[in-house]
Amino acid sequence: MFKKKKDQTYQSYWSISWNIFKKNKVAMVCLFIVILLCLIALFAPLIAPYDPNKQVLTDRLMKPCGQHLFGTDDLGRDIFSRIIYGCRVSLSVGIISQIIATVIGYTMGVCAGYYGGKVDSVISFIIQVFSSFPFLLFAMAIMFVLGPGLINLYLALGLLGWASTARLIRGDVMRLKKMEYIDACKVSGGNSFRIIMKHLLPNCLSTLIVTVTLGIPNAIMSEASLSFLGLGVKAPMASWGSMISFSQPYIRSATYYSVIPGLAIIITVLAFNMLGDGLRDALDPKLRS
Repeated sequence: MFKKKKDQTYQSYWSISWNIFKKNKVAMVCLFIVILLCLIALFAPLIAPYDPNKQVLTDRLMKPCGQHLFGTDDLGRDIFSRIIYGCRVSLSVGIISQIIATVIGYTMGVCAGYYGGKVDSVISFIIQVFSSFPFLLFAMAIMFVLGPGLINLYLALGLLGWASTARLIRGDVMRLKKMEYIDACKVSGGNSFRIIMKHLLPNCLSTLIVTVTLGIPNAIMSEASLSFLGLGVKAPMASWGSMISFSQPYIRSATYYSVIPGLAIIITVLAFNMLGDGLRDALDPKLRS
């Protein structure tokens, strides 16, 4: 009976959150944009009209036209196709690095909040250390050591982006572990792993959803910055940041070359940020009107 009532309360929470989220028109539009971007990244080979890496030097720096919707770059590659494949790179870096950061952040945060004492002191110190370093500078140092590459980007951004998640989860767990149902689980013989995975994780889920959604645009911006500096993906792989970097000598004669990937970054980052704000407003009971 108690379990059934708890499940109904849990479902009610998510139902109420969804109803609040639906009323936020900006967040709904951003959700549509994010879904569209994910579909573009998923079906890039079917959508792109040309091979993004195929060089046609006779067509270099063509202005936007019917043959090339966004024009061509300095090597004659179709910019529209490279934007589509760049979307795949940016979203994969954002999502995968945030999955890594979330796993690390949740593990560190729940250990600090649940066990307390020396464990909390050590983990809190590590969180402070990671939070003290300038993120992009730290990422540049790691990428310089590991070398450019997509896998290295996943690892670098994932290993550096967990501190804020850990801090939030620690606070949630310190509050949740004082609840009566946690004490009841301990009395009934439940071990720490069961409590952490079955009781704490579901109650931290809303925090994790918001942190992941807001963390993805940060990772996308970091990837674009690193690729702009030559420390991101390897050429000739399409990346919005590297496209802006290669377009610098032609910024006056072929403005579209740098503006289009810049707009792609702005739209993607704004969509994820506004979506994250909408999710935070809907999922956080303290922000509900």
